[in-house]
Amino acid sequence: MSQSSHSGAPASTAAGFIHGFHAVIAKLRHQPEAILEIFIDGERRDARMRDLLRHAELHGVRVMAVDGKRLDGMAGGRMRHQGVVARVLGQRRPVALDDVLDTLEEPAFLLILDGIQDPHNLGACLRVADAVGAHAVIAPKDRAAGLTQAAIKVASGAAESVPYITVTNLARTLRELQERGIWVIGADAEGQEDLYRAQWPAGTAWALGAEGVGLRRLTRETCDQLVTIPMLGSVQSLNVSVAAGVCLYEARRRLTAAG
Repeated sequence: MSQSSHSGAPASTAAGFIHGFHAVIAKLRHQPEAILEIFIDGERRDARMRDLLRHAELHGVRVMAVDGKRLDGMAGGRMRHQGVVARVLGQRRPVALDDVLDTLEEPAFLLILDGIQDPHNLGACLRVADAVGAHAVIAPKDRAAGLTQAAIKVASGAAESVPYITVTNLARTLRELQERGIWVIGADAEGQEDLYRAQWPAGTAWALGAEGVGLRRLTRETCDQLVTIPMLGSVQSLNVSVAAGVCLYEARRRLTAAG
């Protein structure tokens, strides 16, 4: 595969902020060297704060108590920071899809997001991917949500543990996955097979599109198989993160059952 088409987010040396207990503790666990300092609400002394302070002390990260207005300013005032904000190096480790696939010692288990533009949906999908043990989340560079602070916070630490790989040409990436023997399954309203009755091989990449829109035509046509989630009530579609949870947990259940 071409390295240039499967690179992660471009590196940057600027510092930025992350906030919320999940995001900051995940950063402490997975990349403590990237944390410059942590700012906390000095009036908060509950168990969650004590746990964060233990992690910070373990990794030698400086912690400073500040007032709520300063925390609000660092967090941009857009969402609850829970009394904790960390200043981190903006550089994010570039991740290439080849690097992920070449190191696997088990069948590939991937999530592909086609045209997901809501950062909250992206964050929720990353959280699902982490929960089921997916190896990576793949998305197009254009017309898709990036790893914004909103996405990172909703991901509750999964943005640090699951590689998020952006590609320039999603259909070409799907074909390259197929050349590696990875079966590409699209979850789509036009699918002819019921998710719970369909059969597929062990190594899979699950492609999902935005709610109400679904997979783009070229993505749909490139899939090896299209399945649909049974809808037994009055609603016609599911939020993409819910659909991802349904599909990925069914796939994980079968992998576990197969040993």
